[in-house]
Amino acid sequence: MNYILFDGTVRNALLPFTYTRPVADIRVGILTIREKWEKYLGYTTTTLTEEYLMEKFPMVEMEENVMINASFLPNEVLAEMVMALEPNQAIFKGEDVIAFYSQDTQEEVDFDTYEIIDCTEDCLTIENPWDIFKKNDAAIREDFELLTEGRVSQPIPSSVNVIAAENIFIEEGAKLEFVTLNASTGPIYIGKNSEIMENSVIRGPFALCEEAQVKLATKVYGATTVGPHSRIGGEVSNSVLFGYSNKGHDGFLGNSVLGEWCNLGADTNNSNLKNNYEEVKLWSYEKEGFVKTGLQFCGLMMGDHSKSGINTMFNTGTVVGVSANIFGSGFPRNFVPSFSWGGASGFTTYVTKKAFETAKIVMSRRNVEFTEQDAAIMEHIFEESKKWRKED
Repeated sequence: MNYILFDGTVRNALLPFTYTRPVADIRVGILTIREKWEKYLGYTTTTLTEEYLMEKFPMVEMEENVMINASFLPNEVLAEMVMALEPNQAIFKGEDVIAFYSQDTQEEVDFDTYEIIDCTEDCLTIENPWDIFKKNDAAIREDFELLTEGRVSQPIPSSVNVIAAENIFIEEGAKLEFVTLNASTGPIYIGKNSEIMENSVIRGPFALCEEAQVKLATKVYGATTVGPHSRIGGEVSNSVLFGYSNKGHDGFLGNSVLGEWCNLGADTNNSNLKNNYEEVKLWSYEKEGFVKTGLQFCGLMMGDHSKSGINTMFNTGTVVGVSANIFGSGFPRNFVPSFSWGGASGFTTYVTKKAFETAKIVMSRRNVEFTEQDAAIMEHIFEESKKWRKED
């Protein structure tokens, strides 16, 4: 069967992270949403997303297809329901479609003509940026079971101070000595060829993905995910780094999400709690204003390729777009548009020529090419985000 993951109605609500990727490629837990579905289904998937992303993330359509709403995270029961779909059937959760069978001869999909199958199973969904860290605890636990079932962990080195060793899984090539791992609060997954340096203290749930690194004497509170090739240092709590991003120095990152290719300068800190303890509001691209999150703790949402200089301070509930460069004293505003250059004293436009030069250098250091496809996507984002940039 041919499975296609589609963005659904939440794509704009998940900006800035969906500026540069389909919803399916958001990382929450250990795996991306796409990787989760492919593990459960046993098939590769393609994506139906925004037109400007489709050259990099093409859709493969066949005579018969099953379309899956990428905002729903799979579990065993849901995956079985999806695999059992037949022509003219659709799975719904309340008013929301989870998956449906489609044929290339169909000119349009009319669910009034479909047999509707109700999903009564509890499902994790990602509908807002803050869901990524808020639901990361549950997502890590589910992914840990999925990835480790029937497998044997590499041995825990004798120098490691460990609590609840049965909840720890170490992949081949991982390096860790003289660290403390407390998995009594949730599972700890240490990915292939990753490294945890000496004197680091980690409480689960925690996921360190392939080739990622925890630097010397880092303090980590769950539920935290460090994506592939990312690095963390200092103090990190309940945060998700998608991949290839660095928070390599002292400073606090809490209740936050960083996209790919982000870098936080030394002693960058974010606030995750307002001084008056009120509910945090967060910028919404969909609503074009600040919206209530229902959360008391909410930190920094930073899109791909954005960076901060040393000693940068982010206020509670700050949203930074794609390819912004933030530096200087004081707190920058709570919404920093894409391709902004500056800080609390004001912003100018970070022109694409300069941004692309930096991206090429940064990515080449990890042996990844900044392609023409990447440049075209970034040019589109630059134009689309113009309306938010007001130079000071």
